[in-house]
Amino acid sequence: MSKYIVEDPRKVTTHRLIEMKAKGDKIAMLTAYDYTMASIVDAAGVDAILVGDSASNVMAGNVTTLPITLDQMIYHAKSVVRAVKRALVVADMPFGTYQVNADEAVKNAIRIMKETHADALKLEGGEEILPSVRKILDAGIPIMGHLGLMPQSINKFGTYAVRAKDEEEANKLMKDAKLLEEAGCFAVVLEKIPASLAKRVAESLSIPIIGIGAGGDVDGQVLVCTDMLGMSGEFSPRFLRRYANLSDVICDAVGNYVNDVKTRDFPNEKEQY
Repeated sequence: MSKYIVEDPRKVTTHRLIEMKAKGDKIAMLTAYDYTMASIVDAAGVDAILVGDSASNVMAGNVTTLPITLDQMIYHAKSVVRAVKRALVVADMPFGTYQVNADEAVKNAIRIMKETHADALKLEGGEEILPSVRKILDAGIPIMGHLGLMPQSINKFGTYAVRAKDEEEANKLMKDAKLLEEAGCFAVVLEKIPASLAKRVAESLSIPIIGIGAGGDVDGQVLVCTDMLGMSGEFSPRFLRRYANLSDVICDAVGNYVNDVKTRDFPNEKEQY
């Protein structure tokens, strides 16, 4: 069991996240994309793990999240689920798998759930994707919404700047959040929006609001694990707090290994049969 703050060792469910909001307990969420990282993150006590389409950037080196495929997301989600004992596992539906029509969306959602055994799915968007949201929910699949900066729509936005700073966009975001709650979503992620707006959303909805760059007055936080571990180079937005600098640690370790091999120090007599 984790040596960190885990008051309840039971498996985390969507219902328990809603309970946590009602009790005022903050929700800690991180991304993971592979078995090894997921096992570490889960053991450290996170409440939820997001198998994000940010794997497109982190694992494959793409500039945006758009290129990642359904098959690739299923591969990553399956790897994570195998490692997790406690955390709720949420898998992103990748771009193009739910925007076409509701029938296509539910077909893809069912495939993800059947093949990965994830606990829930995450979709980006509000009123525009409600038909898909409703159909997936009708199939018995839990959904976490995602509003504010939506990386799958980056070509529409044209920038990663803070969203919903003007009144019109802020009102739409508030409306979309309520529509997602009314449809039956169990939580909503708010990305890179003014903290005051995020607080209003969190106070207006009964479901958990998870923030990333949305201030501290929401119900929980999510970060990309490689960002907060210091493995992502120069990427350093205001909302990111680095808890380690693993890029330097790993580079030093590999450099020492290379040196030991080339100087014939590794392997020594105790490291061979």
